[in-house]
Amino acid sequence: MSIEPIGIATFLIGLFCLAVGNGVLVPAVALASLFGASAALLIGAANIQPGHVMLGFLLISVMSRRQDAANMLRTLRPGEPGFWFACLTLYGVVSAFLLPRVLAGTTQIVALGSSSYDETGSTIPLVPVSSNLTQSVYLTANLLIFTAAAGIAARREGFLAVLAGLMAYSIGNTFFAFLDLATYSTGTQDVLGFMRNARYTLHTETEVAGMKRIVGSFTEAAAFARTTLGVIGFTGTLWLCGYRPAVTGTLAATSLVLLVLSTSTAGLAGAPVILGVLFATALFGSRTVFGGRTRAFALVFAPPLLLAALLFVLLNAEARSIVHEYLDMVILQKGHSDSGIERSSWNRIAFQNFIDTGGLGVGLGTARTSSFAVALIATVGIPGTLFYGLFFTGALLRRRGEPGSFPSCVRLAARNACFGLLIGDLLVCPVIEQGLFFCLLAALASAYPERDRAVVRAPMKSFVPLGLRA
Repeated sequence: MSIEPIGIATFLIGLFCLAVGNGVLVPAVALASLFGASAALLIGAANIQPGHVMLGFLLISVMSRRQDAANMLRTLRPGEPGFWFACLTLYGVVSAFLLPRVLAGTTQIVALGSSSYDETGSTIPLVPVSSNLTQSVYLTANLLIFTAAAGIAARREGFLAVLAGLMAYSIGNTFFAFLDLATYSTGTQDVLGFMRNARYTLHTETEVAGMKRIVGSFTEAAAFARTTLGVIGFTGTLWLCGYRPAVTGTLAATSLVLLVLSTSTAGLAGAPVILGVLFATALFGSRTVFGGRTRAFALVFAPPLLLAALLFVLLNAEARSIVHEYLDMVILQKGHSDSGIERSSWNRIAFQNFIDTGGLGVGLGTARTSSFAVALIATVGIPGTLFYGLFFTGALLRRRGEPGSFPSCVRLAARNACFGLLIGDLLVCPVIEQGLFFCLLAALASAYPERDRAVVRAPMKSFVPLGLRA
């Protein structure tokens, strides 16, 4: 085991934040989870990311506070989203260690991790793989961050702390995207070496037709694009709700531009979908959306601006040629590329794994896919898919609180952000582990701080931070 310089910094920051309290610790956890290409600790071939180190400090903080600990345990009660997430995690961990052994050799898999087979071919017989352990650890960490954040967000102050953390994450994602572009254009990529030390395959210097593929603080452009879809959903909804419109509007617009420039197929395919979600929120959310002027601005100006841009491209031959070449290169030809064909074969083989195992799955972390939905049914089968569906419904689709209130608007923003991340996952994600960012958002979307007696006693306007306006 070795500790990296970024790991030392993470430990020191964690100790400081632990002494200060959750108001600083939660945003620190959110920011730490942004470092997707970093390893704070190296244990053999395993990378322990800064976000998971900070999670340890968050758990210490929560368990040392009686109310937060009680709220955290309350999220695991039967019927609550945390209960179904715990069922998914339990089944996933059991399946990871049991199914590859019990069903060994019954189907051919594209292994996610290393195995006892040395062949480099596309498929091997079903056997245990190294990623059974790592994916079990990651999914357990996701459960812990969800329950801890949901417990903290059950209080007024905690709710605002989680919101601040997700805003910090959104700002950090944009900052690292610009830093990635700046260091690449100036030939100073080594400056970011301290945060690109994970033992993964990193695609940080890839170009497409002379354009830098933006990766930000992640391992590849697809991971950056997937996260940016969530950031657009979160900040765009907050802008519609009138929460700090100068900040959230700028973040949403900048993130959209960066998403298009990232040259990620998943990002370009997902952009119209998340924009559609935002427009539907503005159009049908009259009782849900808090903001007045920003929502009206979106409804009045978005359609003509979109139409004007479309007409400009159609009527301008040079612009039409540039757009066509870009879309053809990034999207239309993707399915015929070696990468596209390979990813399609992963999904086809994974679906056959689901059939061959009678719907039980081949075990968490066993098979590689190229879509979250396929990974779900192929690895944890029908039971795991059912548990995830109940968690998703309870956390993101259940209505809470008074429509139009500040907490309801924040929950709506977190919900739309989760939809944005899910869009990216359905297009490119090889596993069912959706990351700490998704879990923080889901915790905020499922939080109900209005039940906090301190909030009930206080007037609702005291809940609204400075900068929110109708």
